[in-house]
Amino acid sequence: MNFTPIILETAAAGQQQSTGSALVSMLITFLPIILIFYFLILRPQKKREKEEKAMRESIAIGDEIVTIGGIIGLVVRQTEDTLVIETGGDRSKLRIQKAAVRENLTALERKQAAAAAEKKAVTTSPVSPEVTKKEK
Repeated sequence: MNFTPIILETAAAGQQQSTGSALVSMLITFLPIILIFYFLILRPQKKREKEEKAMRESIAIGDEIVTIGGIIGLVVRQTEDTLVIETGGDRSKLRIQKAAVRENLTALERKQAAAAAEKKAVTTSPVSPEVTKKEK
């Protein structure tokens, strides 16, 4: 009697079963890590890039900008991918790429003014008589 083939077949089946369960446990372990990585790192990064792209596309002549290098200037002329900014007291002009713009100060000021006006409108809105009766 030769029992060797039966033992090998049983061992191979057991090995396949343990490989399958190892794969499932590895997926259960790594799936939450991948999801956390996506929601904490990749998604916010894409959102930031989208906001920066929108800011760079909304730059207009007359806006005050800050470059990545820290240069502050007023946009004098713009093309598809470059800007000419005027800086300093002697009105020096620099030609930069739009990708070098860190922030648009004029747009930021407009946004802050709009938020302040909205806040003021909410706080100065007429109070309903029901609210004053409850306070008394």
